[in-house]
Amino acid sequence: MTPTGNRPPTALTLDERIRGALVGAAVGDALGGPVEGRSAEQIAERHGGRVNGIVGPWDGDAWRTARPIAPYYKGDGHVTDDTLMTHALVRVYGVVRDHLDAYSVADHLVPELIANPRWIPELQAEALPLQRVFLAEKWIVARLHYGHVDPREAGSGNIVNCGAAMYMAPVGLVNAAHPRAAYAEALDLAGAHQSSYGREAAGVFAAAVAAACAPDATPATVVDTCLSLAKDGTRAAIEAVCEVAVRQPDFETALAPLRAAVAPFDTVGPDYRSPSLGARRPSRLHAIEELPIALGMLLVAGGDYRHAVLGSVNYGRDCDSIATMSGALAGALHGEAAIPAAWVKTVAEASRLDLHAPARTLTDVAREVFARDTARRRAHEAAFATLAGTP
Repeated sequence: MTPTGNRPPTALTLDERIRGALVGAAVGDALGGPVEGRSAEQIAERHGGRVNGIVGPWDGDAWRTARPIAPYYKGDGHVTDDTLMTHALVRVYGVVRDHLDAYSVADHLVPELIANPRWIPELQAEALPLQRVFLAEKWIVARLHYGHVDPREAGSGNIVNCGAAMYMAPVGLVNAAHPRAAYAEALDLAGAHQSSYGREAAGVFAAAVAAACAPDATPATVVDTCLSLAKDGTRAAIEAVCEVAVRQPDFETALAPLRAAVAPFDTVGPDYRSPSLGARRPSRLHAIEELPIALGMLLVAGGDYRHAVLGSVNYGRDCDSIATMSGALAGALHGEAAIPAAWVKTVAEASRLDLHAPARTLTDVAREVFARDTARRRAHEAAFATLAGTP
């Protein structure tokens, strides 16, 4: 499945890959925010061609009252809920400093959403993150804080979308180069948030990020790892999209074919603003759209950050989440040096965020967790050797 022009692996440290992934995810999110929910054709018409960088709000100065976006200031480098949730999860890792599970959502992520006001770029105000996140994320608070549901079962009944997958990059980074462990941890963690193919996508995306951190990683090896772990409709959708992606010379030619490839697995339907009756319901046959398209754009771009993210942005629909995912993967593969510095600067200043602080936190945590995992493994080896009667 190796595409023409697939870039060779880049020799990077753990620190560089984590920084590239988290900064890359935030920048991709900010680029996709202003055109989220629109079609590729609408985006080209509105912007006089393809978006090739940071753009302003879709409705210009009328963003405060324009429906259905109001009151969110999407554009000019503002990150969205994808980054807010990603950074919240990093802070949870910073507190726990070990692997996370569904109970970590109840004990630590929920308080992050309801107890700690933060600057919300799209609201241009200090507010609780709960006031910005989507209904699928509000579900976490309703079920765990007010309903006291078992965290391992709290995701059942929620709408099935990319809400859990979009912020799972930190799980892949803590499990860098160990995709199977990332997949298992994300499935456990996401059980408090999602079910069905939404939960599956969370596990597969975390595995993809972990795979992208391997020293010899390429876009093709990342996709192959996803296919080795993904189940049901998620696997089928990734395979269908990526088989098309490897035949595309650039994202311009890929936009329509990738959408056609994922359409049979997508429950939202052709009109993103008016989801079909079966949208976001549990299924073993379907998949979220965002992850297969992000992987497809990564292949089309041969791992190049700018190409992968701009392809994701110009695809439209839920393109901030698609660009968050492709940005995290390309950033993990090639580090922050691959991300246009002007984009990083603009997003950090416009969103009033230190884009590097979460990476520093997560790098420290990843090293601590690896040390703990090694000690736990050695203890298991010694115990098993005694049981097996081997020296």
